[in-house]
Amino acid sequence: MTNPVLFQPIAGLPMIAPGDDLTSLIISQLAEQGLKFQTGDVLALAQKIVSKSEGRLVNLATVEPGARANEIAAIISKDPRLVEVILSETREVIWVSTGIFVVETRQGFVCANAGVDRSNVSQSQPDVGQPPAEWVCLLPEDADASARRIKERVKELGGVEIAVLINDTHGRPFRMGNAGVGLGSAGLITLFDQRGEHDLLGYQLQATLTAVGDELAAATSLIMGQADEAVPAVLVRGLPRRLLNPPTDEGAQPLIRPRDKDVFRYPPGSERWRKPESKPL
Repeated sequence: MTNPVLFQPIAGLPMIAPGDDLTSLIISQLAEQGLKFQTGDVLALAQKIVSKSEGRLVNLATVEPGARANEIAAIISKDPRLVEVILSETREVIWVSTGIFVVETRQGFVCANAGVDRSNVSQSQPDVGQPPAEWVCLLPEDADASARRIKERVKELGGVEIAVLINDTHGRPFRMGNAGVGLGSAGLITLFDQRGEHDLLGYQLQATLTAVGDELAAATSLIMGQADEAVPAVLVRGLPRRLLNPPTDEGAQPLIRPRDKDVFRYPPGSERWRKPESKPL
């Protein structure tokens, strides 16, 4: 990569609510900054605004925790209602210990709390007669499908082909701190196979699979921030064309490590829990 790559924050978006036309709002805000999408651009979006636009919100005041949620909540010291919501989004529970609740989500991501989160979710009061608002936000039902819809909407409104990346921040079992990861994408090679290419000295690469989706997610997450920065979208311009428009667009799924290669999934001494319908390994 020899050409410069531009990372342009898209600030000034309103608080997103269910049903909002997210793409139209982003295009309008870009225009406010004197910008518009160009072919080959990448639009990186925080998962939270995608989920909110899709109505992926649950009011904890409406949740009745079951026995399993109460049992796990006592171990991890969390609200049983929150644990019930997490379990509803879980394919398999991986780790339960004090303050730690790691699961495999229904979408296949291994992360803390199934990605269920309270941050940057408005707690405005509901209508009279409704339970008090205690909203939490879930991951998109299908982040790749969400990315495809946004990509198609940009083409519909702006007439250009772009790529879309939806990111979130996850912890990692072997490093401290959170980092951006790619949850969904469209029009982007998220796992770039460089096996067979040569390094500077002519050595043929044997095992190099570059996690482009995660690297780009980490870079854009750094711009978005995690607190009150109010920058949930970033325009990326100048990414090498060979990373765009894959002939077979698999979205972000190639970034998910297969179970048989996940050496961190079942650490010694951890408690293992499974939904009754889960299949054993």
